[in-house]
Amino acid sequence: MAQTVGRNIAAPLLFVNLLMYILVLGFGSWCLNRFINGQTNNPGFGGNGATMFFLVFAILAGVVGVASKLAGGNHIRAWRNDSLAAAAASSVVTWAVTLLAFGLACKEINVGGYRGWRLRVLEALIIILAFTQTLYLLLIHAGVFSSKYGPGYRDSDYGVGAGVGAGAGDPALKGGVGAGARV
Repeated sequence: MAQTVGRNIAAPLLFVNLLMYILVLGFGSWCLNRFINGQTNNPGFGGNGATMFFLVFAILAGVVGVASKLAGGNHIRAWRNDSLAAAAASSVVTWAVTLLAFGLACKEINVGGYRGWRLRVLEALIIILAFTQTLYLLLIHAGVFSSKYGPGYRDSDYGVGAGVGAGAGDPALKGGVGAGARV
């Protein structure tokens, strides 16, 4: 039961992050479509010099984030060391791209100018995701510090069989023969 502490906290955060990354994809795609069509003077959009760069990195963060959450969902389901590797690697990449989009969102806010409500919602989502993705990244790596919080990198439970004796998990080793002898 103690090993499910990290899992019970990471699972709801993974689901919330997945929904927010899907929203980022929706709002980012709409805004990029308006920007490409030259409708920046549209009352619902607006923008400034940093908008194009922000939209590209926001959509990139959204796509990588959704893919990362799928790998994270597999890890939450399995909660083993082998699934931790894929979830941790994709989570770090998502975190890095989200931080790039976060920096551009801050730059876009700093430059100022009129920005429509969809663009401001996208900025807010990216800023919130920068912090929640950091928290998720820390939770998924908590097993490094203690196996109480989840599977760690130093756990060696690969191939552990159901039996107790020598060769219980290895079909090449037969019971009744000396330990380590092959038949």
